[in-house]
Amino acid sequence: TRLLTEKQCKSNSGDSSIAKRGHNRPTCVARIQRYIITKLGEDWLFLVLLGLTMALVSWSMDYASAKSLQAYKWVHAELKGNVALQYLAWITYPVILITFSSVFCNLVAPQSIGSGIPELKTILRGVVLKEYLTLKAFIAKVIGLTAALGSGMPLGKEGPFVHIASICAAVLSKIMSIFTGVYEVGTNNILTVGCAVGVGCCFGTPLGGVLFSIEVTSTYFAVRNYWRGYFAATFSAFIFRVLSVWNKDAVTITALFRTNFRMDFPFDLQELPAFAIIGISCGFLGAFFVYLNRQVVLVMRRQTKLTRFLTKHRLIYPFVVTLVIATFTFPPGFGQFMAGELMPRECINSLFDNFTWTKIEGSVNPPGLGHSTVWLHPHVSVFLILLLFFIMKFWMSAVSTTMPIPSGAFMPVFILGAAFGRLVGEIMATLFPNGILFDGIIYRILPGGYAVIGAAAMTGAVTHTVSTAVICFELTGQISHILPMMVAVILANMVAQGLQPSLYDSIIQVKKLPYLPELGFGHISKYNIFVEDIMVRKVKFLSPQSTYRELTHLLQSTSLKTFPLVDSKESMILLGSIERFELQAACDWWLSAERRVFNQGQGSKNMWDTSFTLKDRGENGEKVARKTLCRFFSSNSSASGHMDSEFLLSVTSYYIIVHWLLQIKAWEEVELVKPINLEQIRVDPSPFQLVERTSLHKTHTLFSLLGLSHAYVTSIGKLVGVVALKEVRVHII
Repeated sequence: TRLLTEKQCKSNSGDSSIAKRGHNRPTCVARIQRYIITKLGEDWLFLVLLGLTMALVSWSMDYASAKSLQAYKWVHAELKGNVALQYLAWITYPVILITFSSVFCNLVAPQSIGSGIPELKTILRGVVLKEYLTLKAFIAKVIGLTAALGSGMPLGKEGPFVHIASICAAVLSKIMSIFTGVYEVGTNNILTVGCAVGVGCCFGTPLGGVLFSIEVTSTYFAVRNYWRGYFAATFSAFIFRVLSVWNKDAVTITALFRTNFRMDFPFDLQELPAFAIIGISCGFLGAFFVYLNRQVVLVMRRQTKLTRFLTKHRLIYPFVVTLVIATFTFPPGFGQFMAGELMPRECINSLFDNFTWTKIEGSVNPPGLGHSTVWLHPHVSVFLILLLFFIMKFWMSAVSTTMPIPSGAFMPVFILGAAFGRLVGEIMATLFPNGILFDGIIYRILPGGYAVIGAAAMTGAVTHTVSTAVICFELTGQISHILPMMVAVILANMVAQGLQPSLYDSIIQVKKLPYLPELGFGHISKYNIFVEDIMVRKVKFLSPQSTYRELTHLLQSTSLKTFPLVDSKESMILLGSIERFELQAACDWWLSAERRVFNQGQGSKNMWDTSFTLKDRGENGEKVARKTLCRFFSSNSSASGHMDSEFLLSVTSYYIIVHWLLQIKAWEEVELVKPINLEQIRVDPSPFQLVERTSLHKTHTLFSLLGLSHAYVTSIGKLVGVVALKEVRVHII
């Protein structure tokens, strides 16, 4: 192979045809690049790079945040014995990190604040949101999210990481296009793959990650992208777990929150009613969480003296929220009654353990209990601690996710569901202290299994997804509770969807993003509404007879991004559409100084024309006039008449400038009445069209499927109206 490559290099070095094309790099390198791209394909190369990059970013963020939390707990432990200093350190550490995250994101890229999934849903529907997929937003999101996770606040990583992965996918596609030409995969397909990778490498859950990304971001999903999502997510999750093994965070490649539930008899049929209760209760609790989160945001957006003050001083709100939460979780204080010293991952590991805490309570702790000892207070019942933990973390999570920092709600809600499920599991273990009799054998209750089911049900209720069950299987490494988990998740979704929108749709509504809501099965009345009932009939249009004056007025009076082109004002036959930037560029060129100079010609030799030409080329016309007139008056001027000459010079200069401006104005007036030169403008000959009797239901389907922002309404080819995303949204809501 080496000899063959050297022969190819030698033969290619003398190839004159390639030399004529001006390739600067060696031909051998170019051939190798073409060979690699041909054999591997752009898709494979892109997906491998995306998966590798996001795995490195995810592991780096986890490593940095874990070290930060270790330092946080180390400082608290070192100050043991001095409660005042412990409290000061406990509140100062998260306040500094949250404040830094807020300041950094506001300065670098305000678009990085929040989850990012609502904005991605909007972008995937065809709406352009500026600066949301830039490298600047990527840097701000990564650094801000790492600082937020390292503070110990009840914040999640999954939502923001989906945004990070989508930005990475968009940037990588642009880089690929530089080396390999135009990357053929569409923007929506790239972002969909990015979403799958974001969830997949966040927790090492590629299967659930792909399904969750589809459920959360897409109404209609192209099956041809299925393999792309699975390939990139699996590769990314694999590298993510390998890095953990390499860093000795794990012994081998295992689940992130590995459990050891028994496989022979994980649950009994008598427990199914309890699982159903968990699902239904989580449905109500998830809907209430979304409601509470939205109310906090609406209160902060309401125009009052307090909100105006907080808007002016942006750091006060995250400072106060962090201070209050840190005060409540202070371990020697109220935090001892709600496991306040546990960090998010420690909470999950302890809630998923195999021990039954009600049986351990009041006795000697068995070996291997680990962080679960925090839940066992000598003077307070386990039930009260779990209940206090759930109530306090509920409002803390709902409020903390509204801070102006990169944050998600998946992990906090996941912990809430695990705590609620654990509470029900401990109650069941108390009701059946000896276990459940089946076929002559007694099987004990597993409260950890209830915690897993509660976590899946709560996150499913808040996000309106079913794939959270699959994510839980991959997170725990066991599939023993698949049936009760699916029952609980489906029941939670049924209840939550009837009460509140999903958390992401709620944020979309609050931010008033141009997003098209879902159209349910029961909206039969939408079949009786047609496009002609909702379309805008007064359409702004252009024709070959339109003048540049009309075009200028159209651009100044409207903010439309696209204008229809008809053959004439009388027939109104739709010929195509023209983008706004094309028309703006054509109008600017038509009235530009370069074109005016070119039309006037450059052969004029008289003094004034020379001055005008120099002015058009960027020189100061007044200075030129002064120099010319000074030379004219120099031979006749004297010391006594110096003031008169200066006055005459000023008047003449003013006259020249006014005359020059009037000439330009006259030239522009002549040019503005001329018809538009369409030969120099790119026209889209096939804009999307609907007929008048298209139903609203079909219109909604087309807008959702194709990501349309508008469509022209025609009748036998005649333009009669236009319907945009705004009109469709108004009549669906």
